[in-house]
Amino acid sequence: MINKNVIFLFLFTSKAILASSYPYPENPGDILITDEIKEAHFTLAKHEDTLLDIARKFDLGQNEILLANPNVDRWMPGENTKVRIPNSRLLPDTPHEGVVLNLPEFRLYYYPKPDKDQTRVVITHPISIGRIDWNTPLGKTKIIAKNRNPVWIPPQSIREEHAEQGEILPKIFPAGPDNPLGLFAIRLAVPGYLIHSTNKPYGVGMRVSHGCIRMYPEDIEKLFPQVKTGTSVYIVNQAIKVGWSNNILYIEVYPELEGNELDYGERLNKSLDLIELANNGQLPVLYGNALKQALQQSNGIPVAIFDRRFLSLEHHEL
Repeated sequence: MINKNVIFLFLFTSKAILASSYPYPENPGDILITDEIKEAHFTLAKHEDTLLDIARKFDLGQNEILLANPNVDRWMPGENTKVRIPNSRLLPDTPHEGVVLNLPEFRLYYYPKPDKDQTRVVITHPISIGRIDWNTPLGKTKIIAKNRNPVWIPPQSIREEHAEQGEILPKIFPAGPDNPLGLFAIRLAVPGYLIHSTNKPYGVGMRVSHGCIRMYPEDIEKLFPQVKTGTSVYIVNQAIKVGWSNNILYIEVYPELEGNELDYGERLNKSLDLIELANNGQLPVLYGNALKQALQQSNGIPVAIFDRRFLSLEHHEL
């Protein structure tokens, strides 16, 4: 006999596969993006799946799928294990233009300029960022060049680091799928920093690079022709995001990057400042348990903490 719940589960997630383009919020001031299915998405693991396989299928990074499924084994989820697939997120607090890289979220946002009769959208993909000893720089920059089939000349500092580990890098990596830059590279105005593909896709969503931004090969292949030289790029460090959607205030929390950790009290104070800022300088009556849980779990899931239409709101997640 066929299990109707299993059928519903797969139908429920079928539209989310490789979701990367979301409608831009219709209401002025709203910053929550989600797909047409507002409720939480889930899928069922196959016997051969790892969480990393599922993450790539749904265009998520390793960090996202682990945060959303803390009780699921990374390497052996198990046949028919229910896996949550995040399908909504708050936009970072930056101008909604060009490319935005939010490092604690391990995610890129791109705001393409719509044509005259097109609906405005937000395109978003998971990324890898620099290791703690090779931090990705923060600030505003821009795209200055784009290269297909790039050649990589490893800097001396990287060659020396690998040599200390017993690996001798060639002076030049020729173009091709085995090149660590992959088949596409987007050069930033910050000297030496790129947004590029990778020959190690399962590192997407981790701190594994020497400061560059890595993307899944299939994601940068789609992004590459869309972005133009001169496009603004904002690189930010926003582990806590707060914003509105349809009169409901949400908070979305990620673990801070190593070296920037906050204790609960510091995280709470920072959140209250952001909430006050989002609510015209006034601190509203919040649903305290929801806020506390969001700060403690730091799982990247938007959580409703206040409703303008009511004095309180029952705790719910998207």
